[in-house]
Amino acid sequence: MAVDEIPFHPMPRDFDGFPMPSSVPPGMRLELSRAPIVTGKEGELQEWMDTINDRYPEHQEALSNERQIFEATFRSTEADGSTWIYHLSLMGTDSAGLDTNLALSAEHAAFSGRVKQPGWEELVPMFMLTPDHIRKQMIHWAATGEEH
Repeated sequence: MAVDEIPFHPMPRDFDGFPMPSSVPPGMRLELSRAPIVTGKEGELQEWMDTINDRYPEHQEALSNERQIFEATFRSTEADGSTWIYHLSLMGTDSAGLDTNLALSAEHAAFSGRVKQPGWEELVPMFMLTPDHIRKQMIHWAATGEEH
């Protein structure tokens, strides 16, 4: 049975994000975004993710400025056969965003530009549950980018 191509409707670049549910502490943004991979770039997607995994320690330099508390990417083969990535992120609202002055961040941005369709569809956050002792640390990190 043939399935129609899944449409892609990215948010405008100036989209401020959805309102946060009350379970997300003030000063934080919870986002789940998705985008299709350019047809034929599935191998390069794997190369991109391998680069990020292999150079994990370099990420630590960027986390403070980006106020990233948690970040994860998932690959999905959809019903129409297309490959999409889903990106889950919890960050402080004062995030400086991706710092392309850092080598790995610049490489990450370059892969993104080649491998995925431009933009992201954003899913509406509904709820977040975190143990209280971790929640306190997340609130501090989101505000300061510092451990203690």
